[in-house]
Amino acid sequence: MRTIAPFLSRHAARFLFQVSAKILLYFSRVKFRGLTEDDLMQPSLENVREAARLHCLRRMKILDSASDDAFDAITRAAARHFQTPIALVSLVDEKRQWFKSRVGLDVCETDREHSFCAHAVAMRDMFIVEDAQKDPRFQANPLVTGPPFIRFYAGAPINVNGYDLGTLCVIDTEPRTFSAVEQRELKRMAHLAKRQIKLKARMAGLEPVQALAPE
Repeated sequence: MRTIAPFLSRHAARFLFQVSAKILLYFSRVKFRGLTEDDLMQPSLENVREAARLHCLRRMKILDSASDDAFDAITRAAARHFQTPIALVSLVDEKRQWFKSRVGLDVCETDREHSFCAHAVAMRDMFIVEDAQKDPRFQANPLVTGPPFIRFYAGAPINVNGYDLGTLCVIDTEPRTFSAVEQRELKRMAHLAKRQIKLKARMAGLEPVQALAPE
């Protein structure tokens, strides 16, 4: 029995590990849909947080929803106030950014791979690019080298329940600076977009998603 017991313990531990991994994988695919099996083998706080962020975004039931006057009023006000040809309420999904509201842009979504807004979401703070043609991160970006020919970008995160779901951003085809005062003003407008998202979710009877960690 002394020789069999260690074998059983190791076997049981291996079995429990395999079962736990499968449960976590199932949970991530069904609940969060943001983690892969490789992620589970090498878990990180960023992977878990991104999966939770995507879950919160989808829980709000706002992706691919109809146009909304309340959001359109925010983007129109931003474009007018900052005197930019483009203003967007952009929501960063797993592989795309989708525009809940847009001024000066015909398309309703673009790939996340080329998204300026994805950088703002990753930074969890105001993200500013004064001249994309001089920024190594964006010089070859098709949104810079081709339509809409982005040169300037400023995006304020839209934070809902501790997760940055996207941004309110203003875009120009000419390089420019963005003062501290302008940054505060854009953040205040992004807060209005956040309030609209939460209001729509509340009206739809959706329960709030709590953050994994404090903001």
